[in-house]
Amino acid sequence: MESEMKLDRWGYEVRTCSDACMSAIDSYYQQVLSYGRKRSVILDAPRSDPQCVLGNILAAHFLCSGDSSRASPFIDAAKSCLNHASSYEKAVFDVVLYFISPDRDDDLAVELHSKLLQDFPRDLVSLKRAQILCFYMGQPDLSLKLVEQVLPINGNENYIYSMLAFPLLELGRMEDAEKAGKKGYEINKDDPWSQHALCHVYQFDCRFKEAVEFMEDCARSWSSLSSFMLTHNWWHVALCYLEGKAPMTKVRDVYDHCILKELERSDAVPAEVYLNAVGLLLRVYIRGELHAFGDRLRFLANNLTNQAFWFLDWHFDILALWALSFTGEFTKAEDLLKGLNSRISVMSEKKRQLMLRGLSLAECLFKYGKGDYKQARESLGHEFDAVNFKIIGASDEQLEVFTEVYISLLLNTGEPTKAIQAIEKQLKRREGLPFLWCLLEKGFLMLGKGEEAEGCGKKARELEAAYFP
Repeated sequence: MESEMKLDRWGYEVRTCSDACMSAIDSYYQQVLSYGRKRSVILDAPRSDPQCVLGNILAAHFLCSGDSSRASPFIDAAKSCLNHASSYEKAVFDVVLYFISPDRDDDLAVELHSKLLQDFPRDLVSLKRAQILCFYMGQPDLSLKLVEQVLPINGNENYIYSMLAFPLLELGRMEDAEKAGKKGYEINKDDPWSQHALCHVYQFDCRFKEAVEFMEDCARSWSSLSSFMLTHNWWHVALCYLEGKAPMTKVRDVYDHCILKELERSDAVPAEVYLNAVGLLLRVYIRGELHAFGDRLRFLANNLTNQAFWFLDWHFDILALWALSFTGEFTKAEDLLKGLNSRISVMSEKKRQLMLRGLSLAECLFKYGKGDYKQARESLGHEFDAVNFKIIGASDEQLEVFTEVYISLLLNTGEPTKAIQAIEKQLKRREGLPFLWCLLEKGFLMLGKGEEAEGCGKKARELEAAYFP
């Protein structure tokens, strides 16, 4: 096999005889970094050159996110041509092959990515792959270390600063995250990850009106985004309206016309839409506003009975358990919970110990949906800190709903003192959140502390009036 070497987007050598193959690889890079909905373009690479190692192994990785059995022919094709591949292709092949292995050790996978990025630091798609892995490991510190490793050589490269911003905000370094997000946005105003990072910062700081105006202005660039990124950005907008105590019609309009509407597209990925939809409705429910959404939760639950949507993502499964049990789909919810137990039982001991936390949260949401508050509370153990649950694949902002569930359970099971402690801990992080002051008011009322309750209620209403008057 003698093919010429071509250079990819990063300037690294790829052995291929086909310009079309190289074009497909570069287009795939762009789709990954921009959260595009056409990542399947990578399948054009092996079609154009069946002997290209890089095209085949990237196609295998893409297919592993669906039916993994479809990836095998591409892995075999890459292996058969490996001797003729460039050093860069061989490095990517080794890392991706291990990454998609069912027996993968996540720590080793991160180490392998770090070594790859030492040798080929311009490969931002491998950086992105590693960062996503770190996200599901619940280790933003590792994610930050990886991006800082390659930052000097990438200078003002597109997408690099949004990849810097996210682990910074997950580590609570909001000022640094905002600076990085703004730099990424200056380089490319259509970078959805920069937009998303800035929204995270504004939302955390309770700058709700600023966040909504910023994101609604950015929305013109979202039509080409994946189902997840499109609906997740709108989820943030809806949540800003909700947390800023805008009229519930604002939240519902975003839900109907910007999140659920994605399902009308022929290339939509329903599970990615449902994740953001049910995550929003759980927040609405905790705030006692679910009645404003009619039968929308029932519609979601009916779709979530489809087992094709199960076991794709722990965060999604946990939210689905609440939706199913709350709407009376107890048998389906029990089947989903049993399935999560089964999956934990075959994990390595190291992974199993981590995911037992996720299982406790799953059991809690199942019981919470049933209205069995005492047992739901017991599922979380003596202490609860959402930061320990990042391993379900959720950001700090997504995890906050489970803190709200925890506080709600404390209030509903007669533990107002403990609830007040949990609320005050949250207020140290987000003092401008009206809902926390409402919860604190309730806690003080339960203790018979009318004066303190009155002060909290007044603070809540002042904040509510300030954001969306």
